[in-house]
Amino acid sequence: MPYKLSIIGSGNFGSCIARHCAANIKNVPEMDQHIKMWVLEEIVNGESLINTINTTHENVKYLPGYNLGENVEAIGDVVECCDADFFIFVVPHQFLPATLQKMKGHVKNTATGCLLTKGINFKDGKIQLLTDTVEEIIGIKCGSLMGANIANEIARGDFCESTLAFPDIPERETWKQLFDSPKFKISCTNDIVTQQLSGTMKNIVALGGGIVDGLNMGQSTKAAILREGFVEIFDFAKMMFPDRGVDILTMIESCGFGDIVASSYGGRNRKCAEYFVKFGKTFQECEAELLNGQKLQGTLAAAEVYKILVERKATEQFPLLTTIQLISERKVAPTEIINYRGHATVASSA
Repeated sequence: MPYKLSIIGSGNFGSCIARHCAANIKNVPEMDQHIKMWVLEEIVNGESLINTINTTHENVKYLPGYNLGENVEAIGDVVECCDADFFIFVVPHQFLPATLQKMKGHVKNTATGCLLTKGINFKDGKIQLLTDTVEEIIGIKCGSLMGANIANEIARGDFCESTLAFPDIPERETWKQLFDSPKFKISCTNDIVTQQLSGTMKNIVALGGGIVDGLNMGQSTKAAILREGFVEIFDFAKMMFPDRGVDILTMIESCGFGDIVASSYGGRNRKCAEYFVKFGKTFQECEAELLNGQKLQGTLAAAEVYKILVERKATEQFPLLTTIQLISERKVAPTEIINYRGHATVASSA
């Protein structure tokens, strides 16, 4: 019997990956061609979004102008998606645990998952990878796909790369086949820690890139900020997970260097940070005015990382991450982005 695929989430990137898999799944003979996509119901232009997707095959709110494929079915009840063998998780990270709790007890123990959500859980000074959250709540093996991927660019067929990290399971090759295509090239790694932390923390670095843009500073300045962000992400991964195979080579994959660059030049966190500086808005106002219902991830990650750095008395070891958070809280001026190494407030946070 063919394996079934369900996509849990239907925002900008969820819809994009549904469109991609709807076309790509035709090349994976062991997979059922029908794809279920869980959609949180809302009314758009006076119509049910679920009904609109199922009749027009377009997510008119989150990916307008692109046909998702006639083999994608929007489903309003996440439990109805739980008969799958392969799950793609692409809901905002703050909503993932609650979504998994609804699925708990309805998923086959032989199923596997792949996380596309960029984020991590923070609790009591500790980090839990979201793949670990999936395994803990619904009891299935889960890998992740992270990379320098802007949803609308993938949807229109631009060439890009992404990094697939998986435990050593038989389904790993099938997962690669579901994603890999001539214009969406997949590389594989076993280093799921660096891959996921890069995918999350590049959003913080992108805030730094947006702050630089908001100040109309040059590309040399921006390059310096991104380089320091690259270093601090890897150092943070080593500090938090010293025994889980953290590898510097993962940082030069699409999930590391590539994602930092793409997000710091073209992502929503960069855009909102620039707006934050130029117009004096709060990040909540930036999110509401610029993102069309999407969520800003960088500010959430920056605040949680900062808490850990303070608890571990490590702010001086991570001066850029600390400075970005202090700017976000308006404790220091945006112009201090270039003074991160010697800033007195960073030292006083230690």
